[in-house]
Amino acid sequence: MKQWIESYVQSQKAALDSIPADAVARIADRLRAVWREDRQIFVAGNGGSAANASHFSTDLGKGASDKLSKRFRCLSLTDNVSWMTALGNDYSYADVFVGQLQNYARPGDLFIGVSVSGNSPNVVKAMEWCKAHGVETVALVGAKRGRMAELGDHVIAIDSAHYGRVEDAQMGILHMLCYVFMENPALTL
Repeated sequence: MKQWIESYVQSQKAALDSIPADAVARIADRLRAVWREDRQIFVAGNGGSAANASHFSTDLGKGASDKLSKRFRCLSLTDNVSWMTALGNDYSYADVFVGQLQNYARPGDLFIGVSVSGNSPNVVKAMEWCKAHGVETVALVGAKRGRMAELGDHVIAIDSAHYGRVEDAQMGILHMLCYVFMENPALTL
């Protein structure tokens, strides 16, 4: 058991080491620009990625916003269960995010898609819609990259296909994107 845990930790460190600091910094710069322009940030994913999306939206909307002169306008599209189930039931599960974006998103906003495979149909469809409507896109994906990596204006691919390790590394990125504002609010000037 101990050997397996040590091996897991080593593999997790390798996944974390694959995070490109320059790419995270560019996304943080985009968040700052969106914040300055009073634009909106949307985030979505499925399963563990949905939980990460929700966690990120909370940390950015509350934690990071508490440190700034105005608040981030952010929304996790994974959190409105009644709307998601209505869209899934009346249209398809592939429409649960794009259906919400159609109501809220405007050109100049930012969408962050989170997926280990990079091929989640509902996130891919949301990113395609964003691309067609002037919404900038970020794809956080695993080593398989998938269609999301082709669509993303900004792409970070974790060098692993292991769901747990990729999700942990993605949450690390999402935390960095929040804590850069929490710990360095002067960066928004």
